[in-house]
Amino acid sequence: MSLQELKVPDMERVFLDNQPFIDQMDSQEKVIALGYFDGVHLGHQKVIKTAVTIAKEKGLEPVVMTFYPHPSVVLRPDAKRVNELTPQLIKAKLIEKLGVQTLVFVKFDLTLSQLSPQNFVDQYLIKLHAKHVVAGYDFTFGRKAAGNMNNIGDYSRSMFSYTTVPKVELFGEKVSTTHIRTLIEHGAVEEAADLLGKPYETTGIVIHGDKRGRTLGFPTANVDENEAFLIPENGVYAVQLNVDGKPLDGVCSVGLRPTFYDKNEAIKTVEVYVLDFNGDLYDKEVGIYWYKRLRPELKFDSADALIVQMEKDKSETREYFETLRNAN
Repeated sequence: MSLQELKVPDMERVFLDNQPFIDQMDSQEKVIALGYFDGVHLGHQKVIKTAVTIAKEKGLEPVVMTFYPHPSVVLRPDAKRVNELTPQLIKAKLIEKLGVQTLVFVKFDLTLSQLSPQNFVDQYLIKLHAKHVVAGYDFTFGRKAAGNMNNIGDYSRSMFSYTTVPKVELFGEKVSTTHIRTLIEHGAVEEAADLLGKPYETTGIVIHGDKRGRTLGFPTANVDENEAFLIPENGVYAVQLNVDGKPLDGVCSVGLRPTFYDKNEAIKTVEVYVLDFNGDLYDKEVGIYWYKRLRPELKFDSADALIVQMEKDKSETREYFETLRNAN
């Protein structure tokens, strides 16, 4: 479940906050892949890989244009998306692995939302020297989403051609960010990984907690998310903790620790017990790869009962990763 990596120069990242912005961009002719790409899932990968392939065939620069923040922040403040599968840094890392040379982040604000489809094409595609545009079948642009991949040719002024990538399905369902978010919200990280093409990843900083795990014989890394990630449902998971580029097998507990804390005073934590590890992780930036939900969060009658269950979680996690490695 790994992304196909292409050897390309380090990807350039450009942030376009307002007009005029064209001075920031070179005049090289481009193939531009359009989309929000939260998750960089299999459908997004199809769009981006198509653009990279076409760019290679035509001798053009492969570029991804995405947007920030999520349009719902501007268009639906009462139901805005406050967390993401792939905040900017993670999104950039995943897109770079697909062979993209330049990633353009366009700020989505009221001014952009009110542009006509023609003005969007003129100001954001033609001026960026797009010779070919690639997007998914459901991509829309311009005020009231009046522009789409069925009518984009009407706005192109014959300056660029375009490719529409059809719906990508897996297990009979459309691969979509909305569906993946629902899976993660319910703890179904294995199913989400199938649609993402990789395990779901979050990042954070290891901070000092109450060190209760240490007193139980299970010292944990308390990970404070450094971005607004969507965190899986409360429970216990088999994960890998990425430390200094090395993935370490572990058991992750997400929740309120009901065995020790009253619901009204509890603070939600993400804690990882790393198997066979004795080092110091404090203040390190780490990644968590979410592989499998082992069980829901439970309240135990005693610390001893919790320790017994944690030993079972540890054994199940070890067995899971051994099986996974043998299968590969």
